[in-house]
Amino acid sequence: MKFVIQRVSHASVTVEEETIGEIQQGFLVLIGVGESDTQEIADKFIRKMLGLRIFQDDQGKTNLSLKDVDGQLLLISQFTLYADCKKGNRPSFIHAGDPRKAEELYQYIVDKCRDAVSVVEKGSFGAHMKVQLENDGPFTIVLDDAIL
Repeated sequence: MKFVIQRVSHASVTVEEETIGEIQQGFLVLIGVGESDTQEIADKFIRKMLGLRIFQDDQGKTNLSLKDVDGQLLLISQFTLYADCKKGNRPSFIHAGDPRKAEELYQYIVDKCRDAVSVVEKGSFGAHMKVQLENDGPFTIVLDDAIL
């Protein structure tokens, strides 16, 4: 599993010129599901993401979590995080999860996040999406199998 977490002032996602998700201060999270990922692995990633203290406190130190700032989430499925570019110039995606399994895990992540965060928006699995964001910092964190 891979999460690319961007601290944003605001972000949105559109499909076919229609905005389907929009947030204010919070995280835009690109989510890649791998072939061996499970709900247990997703739970660890969710806990780590929600616990990240990367918002500034009154002293300007990155010491506050998403919950501390009443932050919002925009979750976007992105299998291209599993691009393998070792051979040639055309990426291979053989390590990305099976689309049915990946969609189930993506929806599981969305549902679990909705249990903990008041505003959780999402993209459309498998659709061509346009994502707009204002990265605040910029501040980007990548979570991958190293957290397990």
